[in-house]
Amino acid sequence: MNEVTKIEPTSQAIFESERCYVRRFAESDLDAFVDYRNNVEWMKYQSFKGYSREEYKEFLLKEATLESGAQLAIIRKVDQTLIGDVFIKKEDAIFWIGYTVHPSFKRQGYAFEIVQAMVEWIQQQGDYQIMAGVAVENSASIQLLRKLKFTQVNEENGELFFQFQKPYKNTLTIHEDV
Repeated sequence: MNEVTKIEPTSQAIFESERCYVRRFAESDLDAFVDYRNNVEWMKYQSFKGYSREEYKEFLLKEATLESGAQLAIIRKVDQTLIGDVFIKKEDAIFWIGYTVHPSFKRQGYAFEIVQAMVEWIQQQGDYQIMAGVAVENSASIQLLRKLKFTQVNEENGELFFQFQKPYKNTLTIHEDV
């Protein structure tokens, strides 16, 4: 039977990068979240958008598990500002990931930094595949995934699927003749 992995509702970091950390959402994050999530132009490639503050609150503040999918807050360390969010869902031997950065913080390396930290955190959980889906038109996200060593493995219904390529491990044993 599969073990359920709860994401505890604390202000503690689940994982972190140099400038940010990821934690559960708090009610104080909701206004900033609604601000960028309901920006129609910015969120054109995302599916989780266009809800009311109360609908977001109900989803973001409920008990979360990795198996049901967890939406988590990206917090900038220097000023404790919500700068985006990540999504993590564990399905058998696969972790599915997603990420969004508030448009005020785009092109500053935050997405690269936090997705890299998320990949490292997932690798610490065990031997899992790491997958991400992205709209064909979302060139910035495609570029980010490629920079992070993800490789496109499939395309379906206007969405590209990328898989993280684990570093090559040299398992060859060389025997010297005696």
